[in-house]
Amino acid sequence: MVNKQKGIKPSRVAGTREGFGDRLYVAICYVCITILGVVCLYPFLNVVAKSFSSDEAVYAGKVLGIWPVEFNLDAYSYILRSQRYVTTFANTLFVTIVGTALSLALTVIVAYAVSRRDMPGGRIIMFAYIFTMMFSGGMIPTYLAVSQIGLLDSLWSLILPGAVSAYNVILMRNYMQGLPYELEEAANIDGATQMQTMLRVILPLTLPSLATIGLFCGVGYWNSYFNALIYINSRNKATLQIYLREILISTQTANLDAGMDELAAMANTESVQGACVVATALPIILVYPFLQKYYVKGMTLGAVKG
Repeated sequence: MVNKQKGIKPSRVAGTREGFGDRLYVAICYVCITILGVVCLYPFLNVVAKSFSSDEAVYAGKVLGIWPVEFNLDAYSYILRSQRYVTTFANTLFVTIVGTALSLALTVIVAYAVSRRDMPGGRIIMFAYIFTMMFSGGMIPTYLAVSQIGLLDSLWSLILPGAVSAYNVILMRNYMQGLPYELEEAANIDGATQMQTMLRVILPLTLPSLATIGLFCGVGYWNSYFNALIYINSRNKATLQIYLREILISTQTANLDAGMDELAAMANTESVQGACVVATALPIILVYPFLQKYYVKGMTLGAVKG
């Protein structure tokens, strides 16, 4: 039907064609996003290029862009032959997998409890969690607590203190509250217990939120540096971030520590630094594409469902 209203074009009413201002706005957005992406990615890509370049090219300052000069894999061969790297990688992998699984389990349990309408004192419990986001004990009380329960110099000291995040509990609670309450009523009518309702009805529907929170926890545990620095004393229990710090520090000092392995004792280690950075960041980067499809949906927890 042709729109006969005076002063209004049919194409604008139907919304089938954008105006010049809309196209210009979209073009400007794309340009700005592209420039921002290049600025953020360039330093990392330059480090990748140095890791695949020869020591002579790096020393001479020839690796200025994102392409390797005199391509070789010497730096990565040193890393793979380093027992220290293998040990710290295994420790970081253990902390990440166990910590993420434990955090997800505890977050789901707490969020399900406080999201129930018939939960006695649910609001008080939720307020206690929110209170910890604004006021925390601080580093020294936390260190004393970890020390008194015997977790010092243990990988569990990197897992248990941050096992439950108030922010993640809020995200999961809001998502569960957005689910139809009739699902729980139907499960109760069928004779399901609270545990069965959580595991068989609610939990499968929270997959986007679980994937998002799991990504948060995984990245947090993998990149954790400060906790390992203050809680871990043994070299065989150090994480990748501590090992990377040792490599960076060892190359900036005139006298290398006698306890360093062959990777840190190389005459020129700038390419090895780049290889170590890439090898440290690559595993967690590879996980993101598998969770990307759930990320946006998990973050828009308060959106209107169609």
